[in-house]
Amino acid sequence: MKNLSIDLETYSSVDIGKAGLYKYVQSNDFEILLFAYSFDDEPVKVIDLAQGEQLPQELITALCDKDIIKTAYNAAFEWYAINKFWRTPIDQWQCTMVKGLYAGYPAGLKAIGDAIGLSEDKKKLLIGKALIRYFCIPCNPTKSNGGRTRNYPKHDLDKWQLFKEYNRQDVITEIEIKKKLDKIIFPQTEQKLWEIDMLMNACGVKIDKKLVNGALKIASIRTEQLLSEAQKLSALNNPNSVAQLKEWLENETGDEISSLNKKDMPSLIKNAGSEKVKRMLEIRQELSKTSTKKYDAMEIAMGEGDRVRGLLQFYGANRTGRWAGRLVQVQNLPQNHLEALGFARELVKNQNLDVIQLVYGNIPNTLSQLIRTAFIAEEGYTFVVADFSAIEARVISWLANEQWRLEVFKTHGKIYEASASQMFGVPIEKIKKGNPEYELRQKGKVAELALGYQGGPGALIQMGALEKGLSEEELPEIVQRWRKSNKRIVDLWHTIQNCVIDCIKTGQTQAMQKDIYFSVENGNLVITLPSKRQLFYVEPRLIENQFGGEAISYMGQNQTTKKWERIPTYGGKLTENLIQAIARDCLAESIKNLVENGYKVLFHIHDEIIAEVPKNDDRFSLENAIKIMCQTPKWAEGLPLNADGFTNDYYRKE
Repeated sequence: MKNLSIDLETYSSVDIGKAGLYKYVQSNDFEILLFAYSFDDEPVKVIDLAQGEQLPQELITALCDKDIIKTAYNAAFEWYAINKFWRTPIDQWQCTMVKGLYAGYPAGLKAIGDAIGLSEDKKKLLIGKALIRYFCIPCNPTKSNGGRTRNYPKHDLDKWQLFKEYNRQDVITEIEIKKKLDKIIFPQTEQKLWEIDMLMNACGVKIDKKLVNGALKIASIRTEQLLSEAQKLSALNNPNSVAQLKEWLENETGDEISSLNKKDMPSLIKNAGSEKVKRMLEIRQELSKTSTKKYDAMEIAMGEGDRVRGLLQFYGANRTGRWAGRLVQVQNLPQNHLEALGFARELVKNQNLDVIQLVYGNIPNTLSQLIRTAFIAEEGYTFVVADFSAIEARVISWLANEQWRLEVFKTHGKIYEASASQMFGVPIEKIKKGNPEYELRQKGKVAELALGYQGGPGALIQMGALEKGLSEEELPEIVQRWRKSNKRIVDLWHTIQNCVIDCIKTGQTQAMQKDIYFSVENGNLVITLPSKRQLFYVEPRLIENQFGGEAISYMGQNQTTKKWERIPTYGGKLTENLIQAIARDCLAESIKNLVENGYKVLFHIHDEIIAEVPKNDDRFSLENAIKIMCQTPKWAEGLPLNADGFTNDYYRKE
């Protein structure tokens, strides 16, 4: 099988960073400037399309030849861009970036190059970025450039020659990375899933343009109203300035104001010494919530057919293989609890601010709760939305073989009540609304959400235990009670940690239940999942922990600094990786099965799938979708899956 490596340099007036690649390519002025390619290990050729060169027929034919695999780094870009002018089917493409993510490396040509030890001249990299700014995006009109808004090759032929060399070098780098990754086997199941993901992202989801415009207009009017009121109250030039407001508050109250953070505002408002101070703080609180970032993102990224495309990044979380959110960041959409959601939507679409304020009171909160509903089905279609119930809790129970939990999931599924019953020795029948024992459910719930991955009191606090009415003094007891009730899960943490330590020490493959294997291959710690997909931890090493014992570490990208560095880990964290990876594989299997059964999956969030189906077509009912999702994968025998969902013409949280 021949391989064709490709890298493009392109122009568009659309900002790809804000609008995404799909709207970028859809722009009327989008064009491919340079087309660099190499067949197998042949020298790289660069076709200068910007200066009138044409693609050779051999290359055009190769683009749709099923016997030639097309590869690129972040192939989504090359595939979508090329298809604007020439045909090249997705099932003939492979993505080097995705394979790198699969192998445990970071995204980005420079980032993975640094991680795998490719030589990279940083000066050349800076030159490349400068050349992209010069030729690939609009320029500001000035007297010196004759008032033009774009730079063409003719405006600086020396820079253009450098740009062609930069384009050539990118293909060479991509080929080097590909060779470094050749030892890693990318499963065919993942390749097929990536192809499904590519088509899903290219399809996108329709946006309710009128709702978005209404939300942005209402937010703008409300912000002006609040700032005007604040200026009248305080005489400040900019009452939205934290520094100015702090100084004003200190002068008014005589107290030092250390912070105006979100968490401090309720206490400050409660203890305000005067109505004027109280109102200023309330205005500040509302202004801080008047965020339209997601509506702004929708408006910017909305392309052909009022659809936003590219909402998800395949293998965006490479410790687990889960998807990551892009553009609108659907992974952290606010929930909705409004009564009469449809009525609220109509009010916003008609920009009826006064009625919204009268009926719902809080404008920012109302707009926030309507963000999900901006995703709508096409006319004549509806959404089928289905999600797994407590998937991680089910997977960890299955993997640890915690029998009482498995029985819960095979029957009533009330894991919070059952957990509280186990922890406090209270019959589950008593833990229901109206009974004094019902308060134990809150302890069971927060314990379930926080403690499955070796968390302690700190994890409970992070999960909101104190806000839910629990005291800090009772948290250690909750931790101990939960661990005592879930001994097999506690054993699982230690089993995984010991398997990894033994594997790193001896180089010998270690096995545990459910066909999970730990091995060291080509300098990587490899965990083989029940699905046969593998997780990679680069350059594993045992280091000394803070207590003088052995700790596991590997090379990875620091999520804060984005630097490639040594990262410590432990049994609980590795357990979390495994559980989330297995849950991800369940979701992936469901997406594949739904697509094969004709469902048009538009996007998915965590464990929830959103499909667009024709109305009143029994073949694509919610019941059928749930049935498909609940088919236990062959590799997960005994895993009790369950799902629930709803149908609606716009997306919401059930």
